[in-house]
Amino acid sequence: MANCVVDKDGIKRYLVTIDVNGTPYTKVVKANTLLVNFLREELDMIGTKKGCELGDCGCCTVMLDGKPVNSCLILAVDVDGREVTTIEGIADGEELDIVQEKFIEHAAFQCGFCTSGMIISSRALLNENPSPTEYEVREAIAGNLCRCTGYVNIVEAVLDAAEKK
Repeated sequence: MANCVVDKDGIKRYLVTIDVNGTPYTKVVKANTLLVNFLREELDMIGTKKGCELGDCGCCTVMLDGKPVNSCLILAVDVDGREVTTIEGIADGEELDIVQEKFIEHAAFQCGFCTSGMIISSRALLNENPSPTEYEVREAIAGNLCRCTGYVNIVEAVLDAAEKK
């Protein structure tokens, strides 16, 4: 658990160290700071989108210790000492991850709002299961809503990425 500190106004805050995309960040946060807000506001990692803020849409999906999670449902203090991977951490420098490449190749996005969450969920799936079936891909992205694509190109992109890995 994060260390509690009291600011000059007597308000409790917590010192957290979170490894984000391979870099440890130590920040003081309020007890109710959501992980999505920590990433966007404290670290300026705006690739993680804020959507419904209820855990229904999946656009805020990040990997926490390698597992996909909705960052709008997790407090930053609960992530102290853990590893988070965001869309900014998927690529290797200028080289895109195969999932990102295949999303582009298959035009697996339109407005782009759900894309980072879809890619994170897909990457997490392929990390666990390098040869998923179509059903397994659909199951892995089921928590990510897209109102533009109909999911067909997304599923094709993930299956193609799996074949090329």
